[in-house]
Amino acid sequence: MYKPRNSCYNTYRISMVSVTGSGKNKRAMAKSIAEHCIDKLMPRLKGKLDINISLIPRLIENESLAGDCERDDESRARPREFSIRVDSTQDLQAMLETVSHEMVHVKQYARGELKDLPSSEHCCKWKGKTVNLNSTHYYDQPWEIEAHGRERGLFVRWVFTGE
Repeated sequence: MYKPRNSCYNTYRISMVSVTGSGKNKRAMAKSIAEHCIDKLMPRLKGKLDINISLIPRLIENESLAGDCERDDESRARPREFSIRVDSTQDLQAMLETVSHEMVHVKQYARGELKDLPSSEHCCKWKGKTVNLNSTHYYDQPWEIEAHGRERGLFVRWVFTGE
């Protein structure tokens, strides 16, 4: 079937980023920085991801973490659906940097760089190499080195580009 160039057949699906919790302004900023991260980290996956971000009060206090990222479609080697939780009671910059940090993990999973091993909850694969979580300190895990290294830069670029 012939599809003219400027028709509705050529619409480009934008990645679905939904944000729940907290207030309207924080939700809007979390969505904006997540979309910025998609543009900067994985532009070829734009339109192919579904990301649900939950802004949860006192996550640090209750679970000792600022945020986390879970794959929602675990059957795929390169998942496209994710859930992110972020502590909404952090100061605004820290909260948005946490969103950026977790978006780096989305990139790592979606590109197949980071894989959880279903046979072991104590091991992951990073770029084909098995990493034992019991013998590797959190700050020495290569996926955390990348995420911590990129979170602030992604935030700063978002602030200065006005996106």
